[in-house]
Amino acid sequence: MSNTPVIGVLALQGDVREHLIALASADAVARPVRRPEELAEVDGLVIPGGESTTISKLAALFGLMEPLRERIAAGMPVYGTCAGLIMLADKILDPRSGQETFGGIDMIVRRNAFGRQNESFEAGVGVTGIEDGPVEGVFIRAPWVESVGAQVEVLAEHGGHIVAVRQGNALATSFHPELTGDHRIHALFVDMVRAAG
Repeated sequence: MSNTPVIGVLALQGDVREHLIALASADAVARPVRRPEELAEVDGLVIPGGESTTISKLAALFGLMEPLRERIAAGMPVYGTCAGLIMLADKILDPRSGQETFGGIDMIVRRNAFGRQNESFEAGVGVTGIEDGPVEGVFIRAPWVESVGAQVEVLAEHGGHIVAVRQGNALATSFHPELTGDHRIHALFVDMVRAAG
């Protein structure tokens, strides 16, 4: 890998375009990933927000569930936002019937924990490892992390709930930094991908 990593955005559902823009602004080559052969060509992957049950079903339909689980287990850097955080959880507290995750972070998450669509909000969030003040977090039907295992580093909390975590090469936030124009978390992830290369 060169100093410019190739980072995919899982392009099954959700705000794919915004993540592609944020990654490009953080000096990565960003490309959509919809098929296993595209997954094989990237150094890291972003799993965007959207609807976690839909992402789960589409990943299975497109033949991505097992290849993704294998790459994450093998240490491919991965970053999930909102529904992406749910998809990286080893356990969901309140899964929909048949809902599966990719796993990768030893955490239990609660879906839609911050409320429904009309209860969405923005808030400044202080994130460990991000300098120059809080990031603007956009919380849309956002999950939170109920509990984490010993290997998981809690990077941020909001309202007494865990909203950002890291375990090895896996990073996850309950909120959407890609919707704000503040690309510092994407830059942190790009640095993680470089370090893993």
